[in-house]
Amino acid sequence: MDRMRRMIAENMVASKRISAHVTSFVEADVTRIVQWRDKVKKSFEDKFGEKLTFTPLFVEAAVRAIQDFPLINVSVDGHHLIRKKHIHIGMAAALPNGNLIVPVIHHADQYNLAGLAKKVNDLANRARLGKLKPEEIQGATYTLSNVGSFGNVMGTPIINQPQVAILAVGAIKKRAAVMETAEGDVIAVRHMMYLSLSYDHRIIDGSMGASFLSDVAREMEKWDVNKRWFQYL
Repeated sequence: MDRMRRMIAENMVASKRISAHVTSFVEADVTRIVQWRDKVKKSFEDKFGEKLTFTPLFVEAAVRAIQDFPLINVSVDGHHLIRKKHIHIGMAAALPNGNLIVPVIHHADQYNLAGLAKKVNDLANRARLGKLKPEEIQGATYTLSNVGSFGNVMGTPIINQPQVAILAVGAIKKRAAVMETAEGDVIAVRHMMYLSLSYDHRIIDGSMGASFLSDVAREMEKWDVNKRWFQYL
C-alpha cells in the first residue's frame, strides 16, 4: 500500500469500529431532474463555460434536507455532539491511481446552483490532477458519494469520521413504473434511482435516518421542470 491507501484503510477500519453503522434505502423518481437538465444543459454551458452534471443537483437536494434535519449535520466528540452552523459537503472522488479523496464544498448552503456547478467541477478536476489544497479536503460536515458514476445502482458507504451520516446516490436507470393519475393507474417509463444513507445509530435512530433520506428523495422528485436555470442564480 502507498501512504494514501494506508491512511484510507486505517480510517475505514476505525470508522466501522467507532460508529454503529446502519444503512437505509429509498427509490426516487428523478425524471423531472433528468428532463430539466436535458433542457438547460447547453444554455448553461454556453453561459458559464461549465458542464451541468447531476452532482450539484444532488448536493442542493441534500443541503435542503439537512436544513430540515439539522441533527444530520453534527460531529461526535466523545459523549458530546457538536452542532455545525454551516453545511460543508464532502464529495467522495476516485483518483486515477485507484485511491479515494474527499474534496469539500465549504458553505454549500450559501451557493446557488451555478455556484455549486462551478465548485463541483473545479474540485473534481483538481482532485484528479492532484492539485487540491490541504484545506480543500478538510472540514466536511456531511459526505455524498456518487456510486452511480461507476454504473452501480446502490451502495453502503462507510461514514467519514467524525461525521454521523453519508449519502450514496446510484445510477439513474429507465424503468417501467406505476403512476397514479386522475384517470387511474398507468405504467410509464421513468428515470429511477436508489439513494442509500449510512448513519451512526449511536446518534441517529431509524426514524430520523429514514425520514431524512425520504426528504432528500422528495427534494429531487419535486423539481420544477419548467424552471429556467437563470432562476437559480
